[in-house]
Amino acid sequence: MIKEFEPITQELLNLIEEWESKLTNLSSEVISVRKNSQNRSIKQIVGHMIDSASNNTHRIIHLQYQQSPLIFPDYANFGNNDKWIAIQNYQEEKWNNLIQLWKYSNLHIIHVIVNVNVEKLGNEWTTALNKNVSLKAMILDYLSHFKLHLNEIKELISVHP
Repeated sequence: MIKEFEPITQELLNLIEEWESKLTNLSSEVISVRKNSQNRSIKQIVGHMIDSASNNTHRIIHLQYQQSPLIFPDYANFGNNDKWIAIQNYQEEKWNNLIQLWKYSNLHIIHVIVNVNVEKLGNEWTTALNKNVSLKAMILDYLSHFKLHLNEIKELISVHP
């Protein structure tokens, strides 16, 4: 494992363990009705986190065997992530299924990060905004993106109707 990624994977593991029970114990009102500034419920935020784990896992894999820079569909810009949320209808998904998918998608991306080929860390993909992002930068940023969405969930939990 790349030493620089150890704190990231360890913190992800800790957050998954901490948040699995928090998410499990939320009421249906809290997970479905309350909306953030992006008009997303907690169910939809968790769904987006699943999409993020999935898309980033694919990027990590592709960046280790395809020619760099890689043109990869950018689900995060131009409202595409909202399309993903709507098409998959996370709002109507069974809550426990979402939690488990969130947990195991992120445990899997940790596994993938642990097994990254150090020689491929400089490989890049080009975003829809025409910005090149290296494999290393993408991995380093994953934790902050993960925490951003946990903070959104925390804010919705603390809202008093």
